[in-house]
Amino acid sequence: MMHYVDGNRGASADQPASSEIVGNDSQIADAKKMLPGLAAISSESNNAQLGSAQSSTVLKDRFGRIHQSLRISVTDVCNIRCQYCMPAEGAQFLASERLLSFEQIEEFVRVAVSFGIRRIRLTGGEPLSRPNLHQLVAKLSAIDGVDDLALTTNGTLLAPQLPGLVRAGLRRINLSLDTLSATTFEHISRRKSFQNVLEGLQAALKCPDVEVKLNTLVLRHLNMCEVIDLVTYAREHQVDIRFIEFMPLDASRQWQNSSVVTGHELREIISRRFGPLNRLVDQRSSQPSADYELSDGSLKIGFIDSVSQPFCGACDRLRLTADGQLQNCLFGTEHWPVVQLLQTLPPDRESIGALLQACVSAKHPAHGISDPQFVAPPRAMYQIGG
Repeated sequence: MMHYVDGNRGASADQPASSEIVGNDSQIADAKKMLPGLAAISSESNNAQLGSAQSSTVLKDRFGRIHQSLRISVTDVCNIRCQYCMPAEGAQFLASERLLSFEQIEEFVRVAVSFGIRRIRLTGGEPLSRPNLHQLVAKLSAIDGVDDLALTTNGTLLAPQLPGLVRAGLRRINLSLDTLSATTFEHISRRKSFQNVLEGLQAALKCPDVEVKLNTLVLRHLNMCEVIDLVTYAREHQVDIRFIEFMPLDASRQWQNSSVVTGHELREIISRRFGPLNRLVDQRSSQPSADYELSDGSLKIGFIDSVSQPFCGACDRLRLTADGQLQNCLFGTEHWPVVQLLQTLPPDRESIGALLQACVSAKHPAHGISDPQFVAPPRAMYQIGG
């Protein structure tokens, strides 16, 4: 049984029983059969021979989607309590000893890269609440085959940590900015740290070695009135902004379809003020954002329409939770436990590869939010990793 601890790490509370854990020894054995060339690798030499045996192996699911992106949650702890993600009180966090160590994460990424993973994003919770995150960034940026290493953050802890992160090799940051009002920020996040967000953003924008994007989630009755102001702010500061639809991943389970401000609505609002938006050609077919630019070319605006216009058909993402569970979908209810395979170093890379393949092979064609039978995952966003 997995345990969470309440608040700042106190007494344990059981994980919701509806979360399904899969990937036992028999499943791993079955999955190994999917790996060309690995069956002949002995336990004494599998680590040394893994690379050559997997040279032509990719993480391809039964719908033809090749997976090259991995999102790694380094912690479920967050220092704010956004309404669309966390409960107002009684947030349950994993005990520190249940988090994957940086060395375990590094070893997992090395195996994942040998299967074609190329893009890594560090998430949480708030990833910068994990002490010494720059050490993990340095480990991952040094891995041959990691082409892109990014971070998603709420920005409150960014300013003092940014120099160390950049020296370690971080090159891209997505920063959440839902409002330009300290009062609205406090209402959304239930915390008074808006000035810290602005300080973190300004520090990042001044750093020539970092690409910055803003992530904005619009709630109909809270910050929808600020859409134009946020676009104007992004244009003035020459930083791309992406609007994200509200998804059924809030801890309080208050999500309703009617509460979603769709990308279509937002594009209409922006077009009325700034003129027609020009659709841009996607740099990657698997990217979640549909990108546009203002008619004068002065700003790129992305729309992640996860609810109203799902992009599951081109999804190439896998997720690793802070406690070492693989997920093939943000809305998935199944988890493949890799933590046991990482408990000894060097790890059993053959079995990790088999688990990766099993996870990808079980991926569904879509998340199914619009289906009448849809059931939200038992974990909230902060427990999965955004």
